[in-house]
Amino acid sequence: MITFVPEPHLLESPRGREWPVLPGALAARTSEPPPAADVVIVGAGPAGLAVASALWHHGVRDLVVVDRDGRPCGRFFDRVDLLGQRVLRSPYEHHPGVEGYRDCELLDFARLHWALLTPVERREIRMAQAGHRSVVPVDVFEAYCRHLAASHHVTERTWRGSVREVLPTSDAVTVRADRFSVTARHVVLCLGEERRSAPDTWWGGGHPPRGVSYWDEPVPTAGKRLAVVGAGLTAAHLISNGLAQGREVHWVVREAGERYQCADVNSSFFRPEGRARFDGVSWSERLELMGRFRRASIMFEFRPMLEAAEAEGRLIVHRGKAITKVTPGVGLHLEDGSRISADHAVLALGTTPSIGDGLMPGEAVLDTGGWPRLDERTFAYEGAPRVFAVGAAAGMALGPAARNIDGHRVATARVAAAVAGNLRRDTPLRTVTKDVARV
Repeated sequence: MITFVPEPHLLESPRGREWPVLPGALAARTSEPPPAADVVIVGAGPAGLAVASALWHHGVRDLVVVDRDGRPCGRFFDRVDLLGQRVLRSPYEHHPGVEGYRDCELLDFARLHWALLTPVERREIRMAQAGHRSVVPVDVFEAYCRHLAASHHVTERTWRGSVREVLPTSDAVTVRADRFSVTARHVVLCLGEERRSAPDTWWGGGHPPRGVSYWDEPVPTAGKRLAVVGAGLTAAHLISNGLAQGREVHWVVREAGERYQCADVNSSFFRPEGRARFDGVSWSERLELMGRFRRASIMFEFRPMLEAAEAEGRLIVHRGKAITKVTPGVGLHLEDGSRISADHAVLALGTTPSIGDGLMPGEAVLDTGGWPRLDERTFAYEGAPRVFAVGAAAGMALGPAARNIDGHRVATARVAAAVAGNLRRDTPLRTVTKDVARV
């Protein structure tokens, strides 16, 4: 069998190019949103952008998007840039656009800006047109997201705010942020995922000890030895950055070996027959499938680079060794009794879905093993039918692909149709400001 491994130069698309900007693609609103709306979307990442764009095509224009950053996809790209990431794992056919409405899709957008692309990027577009896997530059994707936000009037409907509570009732949902409250007939939670914390046993819980940080924090450049803990794409970027700085990098992988694959979940779950594996399957069987297929992996493009660095001794890989303790200094104690000393250690331990617990009452979330109970047809919360989930939180209804951009599109299509249909049947909210005061 012949295995094709893409070259690392595919990871090197330029960042920060000047792209044409549509009017309305600039800053979000600074004033407070209206006290009432048909729909509130919590979170303006790729999932929130997809939902807002889809609702626009359904004729739903009375919506408020609340986001902690206040920029559509702003936090997403801040995280990407913190890692120095230049390309996305998702191919051209996976994007936040809305299918079936003659929208400009990601591949269309890239071709329209052909003159701005490098020869390597143009070749990837030809690969995509031929139906092969392709690599999407972060720069192209960000420009496309700005285009979507402007052309679907998402930016002008986005307000900065940290949501504190989501309070559903039988006929409305109130979203309380730090500076304002909005009552809506429906709410869509696009909360994404948060970093997974280290076990309390590593240092007693709380803040990491001196010299240790998480992947979503800046990494100090001082010191010759860097340790990276984790087995996913984030860890690969951190390792690559350390090697580029001329540092000796120690990589701690808990499993027996690292996994390389195109997507971070099995590609079969992107197709209808893969998603059907979750239909009619028991909760325990779904948990088993999620545990088996929602695992860390690295893009194939990193493989030649990391293997060469290991062969040259610049990268030391500690495979199949779990950490038992972390001490200031920095010392990583492994289960076989060995110890790694480094000037700094970065923890890339994965993420956990934000499912709405802490925002909604427990009887609304119906948390079952870290997953909410959702209607499998509409992705509405069973305990709060006017609240919907798009993104990683929909994993137990949609499967492992729920956390990916393509999974967002599948969930968005169902949620947008359900919300638009409900709005046509609903009686408009009355005396909303009085209701807000009573909740």
